[in-house]
Amino acid sequence: MIIGIIGAGASGMAAALAASQQPGVEVLLFERQARVGRKLQATGNGRCNLTNLQPAAYHGDNAEFAAPALANYPPSETLQWFSNLGLYTVVEDSGRVYPYSDQANSVVDVLRFALQKENIRLLTAVEVTKVRKDGKAFEIISDGEAYRCDKLIIACGGLAGTKLGGSMSGYKLLRSFGHHCTRLRPALVQIKSGWNGCVSLKGVRANCHVEIYNGDMRHSASNGELQFTDYGLSGPVIFETSRDVCQQPGNWFCRLDFLPDISRQMLLELLMRKRSGEQPAEELLTGILHNRLGRVLTASAGIRGQRSCQSLTDAELEQVIDAVKSLEVDLTEPLGMDSAQVTAGGIVTDEFNPETMESRLVPGLYACGEVLDIDGDCGGYNLQWAWSSGRLAGSSAGGNT
Repeated sequence: MIIGIIGAGASGMAAALAASQQPGVEVLLFERQARVGRKLQATGNGRCNLTNLQPAAYHGDNAEFAAPALANYPPSETLQWFSNLGLYTVVEDSGRVYPYSDQANSVVDVLRFALQKENIRLLTAVEVTKVRKDGKAFEIISDGEAYRCDKLIIACGGLAGTKLGGSMSGYKLLRSFGHHCTRLRPALVQIKSGWNGCVSLKGVRANCHVEIYNGDMRHSASNGELQFTDYGLSGPVIFETSRDVCQQPGNWFCRLDFLPDISRQMLLELLMRKRSGEQPAEELLTGILHNRLGRVLTASAGIRGQRSCQSLTDAELEQVIDAVKSLEVDLTEPLGMDSAQVTAGGIVTDEFNPETMESRLVPGLYACGEVLDIDGDCGGYNLQWAWSSGRLAGSSAGGNT
């Protein structure tokens, strides 16, 4: 039996390896780029956060679709799988798992070497332009050349990360078989802001608590590292809270607490002690926060000009505390798909069997990974979905469910 797999990213490579373990199976693995795992190599800032041992939330019109694949191939089993492939990993306190080398290419390399099997044929720099069902078999067409297979797995990934290979190809191929797609939008992405303080703080990082609102309704909240950019906000804490931000009309803004572990009263007592010094008022927060951040926050609290800390009133200290503990920054729009780490939305999951990843519309057709309407939280969960869904699709197509 020949199984064709389109896409040699995380889910496609996982599917190929799982399928190749089944007796009598030959795998044709197609990748339109010159090498496998290009997007995978860029994940986690080049470190590759390949899974997470903490419970996660998954999203989509039917997020429960992900449950069977994740139950069959949970994070603990993923660690064992990679260990068998020769990858040594380390688990951080947060539950995030990275290669011990701290290099994403270690993950790509062990997968690339594992694909070097007699029953796997890897075809790189081959872009599939059309697929069709021909009786019980499938025909895959690329550059005028046709390949036939008995089962077909679509693992093309999503639209996110267009600079690294994200494309519409998987959606188009599955639509050609009658499948439907939800609205696509960026997730785990930076957010633009019109607040002029962002430009002054470009490059500054701060650990804080972030709450995102649309009017009076709180949209999301998270703790972590925030990074200011010349266009707005970035960093893990923004990625974690960015899904669907500014995707509906309304007044979108975020409220930032730069000292979430310190109460207002504790901060007031600290600032009152600093008020006894003779340093300039703009340096009130020096020693507490990043110097540049501290000066911007005191200015946003209305403290400007050549003043000393001793001149600050109790009311002005409260204004500084407001800026530190509940700074409001407007949000205008997310960056586009070229900057997003993950695609929210995708092929409708109700049209697939979650126990096998097989299409309910076309027997012998499977899909896995980001092309489906499933996306996870920031922290390795999306790669875990890729491994789990890919391995389930590969083993199911190969005859072992």
